[in-house]
Amino acid sequence: MEGEIINRVANSKLQVIDLEDYYPVGPRSEIDISQWLMESIVLVESRFRESLKNTDFTVFKGHYVAVNCSTDAIIPQWAWMLLQMELTGIAEKVVLGSLEHLETALYIPIIDQLDINPYIGMPVIVKGCSNKPVPIGAYMKITERLHNVAKSVMYGEACSAVPVYKKKK
Repeated sequence: MEGEIINRVANSKLQVIDLEDYYPVGPRSEIDISQWLMESIVLVESRFRESLKNTDFTVFKGHYVAVNCSTDAIIPQWAWMLLQMELTGIAEKVVLGSLEHLETALYIPIIDQLDINPYIGMPVIVKGCSNKPVPIGAYMKITERLHNVAKSVMYGEACSAVPVYKKKK
């Protein structure tokens, strides 16, 4: 048939990875340790311990939690450890840093376990524009995993992909 529209993308060997498909489901929360600082700069051990004891951490049951400090205060290592102990057995996972750090920490083991055999010698597009918070670190990790495995790695959509890597012949 003359003028027939042919979907060349559907007929190609192009493989698409949508990192959004691997998004770990579960609520995310952030705890800012600065709420327990005196005058926003000093952590007093006795007050901190008392505050932790009086905080209901069960509200974080099953949550992925990012803990951080929004001020320039120097927080002693033991304070982070005490906070971790309060969340252990309650939160699904706890990381030090921002919510983006949390997302990266969730994605890295998933990408490490991803079967990359289907992508050996194939052109691969890592899909962009997701509705879920896929962190930059996840895109970096999948690029690392595909390097020297895929024939090529691109970012975006088939109609407007940005070349990232092409295997040398």
